[in-house]
Amino acid sequence: MKDTIKLINITIGLLMFPVMAFAQTEAAHAAGSGLAGTVYGYLAVIFFIGAYALVPLENNIHLRKSKPVLLAAGVIWVLVSLAYTGIGDTHTAHDAIKHSLIEYAELFLFLLAAMTYINAMEERNVFQRLRAILVSRGLSLRKIFWITGILAFFISPVADNLTTALLMGAVAMAVGGNNKGFISIACINIVVAANAGGAFSPFGDITTLMVWQKGKIAFSQFFAIFIPSLVNWLVPAVIMSLFVDKDVPEALDESVTMKYGAWVIMGLFGATIVTAVCFHNMLHLPPAAGMMLGLGYLGMFSFHIKRHENRTNKYDPILGAREIDCTPSSDLTSFDIMKKISRAEWDTLLFFYGIILCVGGLAQFGYLALISQFMYLDLGATWANTLVGVLSAILDNIPVMFAVLTMDPAMSHGQWLLVTLTAGTGGSMLAIGSAAGVALMGAARGTYTFGGHLKWTPVIALGYALSIICHLLLNRALM
Repeated sequence: MKDTIKLINITIGLLMFPVMAFAQTEAAHAAGSGLAGTVYGYLAVIFFIGAYALVPLENNIHLRKSKPVLLAAGVIWVLVSLAYTGIGDTHTAHDAIKHSLIEYAELFLFLLAAMTYINAMEERNVFQRLRAILVSRGLSLRKIFWITGILAFFISPVADNLTTALLMGAVAMAVGGNNKGFISIACINIVVAANAGGAFSPFGDITTLMVWQKGKIAFSQFFAIFIPSLVNWLVPAVIMSLFVDKDVPEALDESVTMKYGAWVIMGLFGATIVTAVCFHNMLHLPPAAGMMLGLGYLGMFSFHIKRHENRTNKYDPILGAREIDCTPSSDLTSFDIMKKISRAEWDTLLFFYGIILCVGGLAQFGYLALISQFMYLDLGATWANTLVGVLSAILDNIPVMFAVLTMDPAMSHGQWLLVTLTAGTGGSMLAIGSAAGVALMGAARGTYTFGGHLKWTPVIALGYALSIICHLLLNRALM
């Protein structure tokens, strides 16, 4: 009977592998392991699976992904509290949820600052200017294929893979026009490049950010997987490029000028990244605190932009002369940092809250030890970390990485680099495996599809496998 119960728990644990949460105390793990087979534990699993199953259907049923997971988070923590109260423990659940809230707060503040900068640069026409330059050059389709891939690979480490994919996808769609075949293969290339580029930078993906904030890999150490990441994109890109026409479409007459302060905002974003790194490495403070200081840089400069634009945009209605008036303007077109903050991806930020609280609650029921035993002791670290990438192609890579960080297996530095590489790039094998792929499917609806991406999955998987081999060879001293 005990073996049967253990088998059931392991099975549920494996199903819940991509949704386990942040590490808790050893006492909580010990207490939670006795609750894995309770009604409360199974109900928590059912609620989470039900809520998470609605996430991929967001575009079909028009239900924002944050709503079901927010509901599930609250219900799961009620179950956690009832389970621990039933065994006479009124403190563990309280301490555990506080831990999850702190973890979420750090992630939230970091992403809020980064999203605000991205929105500010978009409003200043930074990305539109880059797009206009590319579509007006009269380049061949094959050159556009390579240029968008290269830019996606090198922009995503700073601007994140989702923003980069949407920007480069807009270029491919503008140049491709009615050529659906080119747009589809170009979007696939962009998704692979953006995910691979984001893997060797803490700022390139949520998973790499979590690994960095947890202190598993230092900022400079991420660059050890630069070449494996490059192989991950370059191998499928070379093969796919052979199927891209060399036709030269007519150049589009598009001209965009960046607005006042655009270059300074880009510089401030760079300074913000440096500040976050210094907070983490030199001051031993959370990187999120450094990002919020950087948001202060943008806040002060936004005040200067608003005063400048109020001066230059206001004219005397009779004389037509400029009014030198520095009073605040109610003009809706004036630059306001609060507007940029309000345009953050709140659905995504709330989704992260729901996921972290859900998996934080599920972790209290004790499935974590079972999964850790199977993945990292029975299979071994290399195979387990390779499997992480495969799972991230089927499910979201964020809860998958949460699971690994929660387990906190005794791994070498090289293995932590490997799981960072696989979690960041494994999602490229399926269109639904990464935020970049899902976003581009929405932007190029009917042209870039799940089926179209699936045709190239073997080629992408080849790049994935070779990138792992490359890492094992180049960084064998770290393994």
